[in-house]
Amino acid sequence: MEYHVFEEPVTLIVGLGFPTQVRTVAEAYALLGEWHSSKTDPARTLAINACRAALSGEIEAQTARGLFVAFAHKHDLLAPGHDEGASQGDVSERARFGVSLEHDGRPT
Repeated sequence: MEYHVFEEPVTLIVGLGFPTQVRTVAEAYALLGEWHSSKTDPARTLAINACRAALSGEIEAQTARGLFVAFAHKHDLLAPGHDEGASQGDVSERARFGVSLEHDGRPT
């Protein structure tokens, strides 16, 4: 298994409403770089920083995935039926970064 590959892909609805699977940290990082939102969007900033850290080997790909899913949830990009549930590892890693999710998915 490659180091930067997510254990489970993240399925998003993008563009004209077609589902797209994001399978790697690099794909998530590219999508975040192309996202047209406020540069001060905290969910985007956290997800970008997590992807950079994963690409440099500082954190696991699953940690970056968890923050990427939080970003996608905030912006209503997750495909219907996508399992948003975080593994215990995702939860503990987000806690390490000081991130929690309110009921509406926004980082606090």
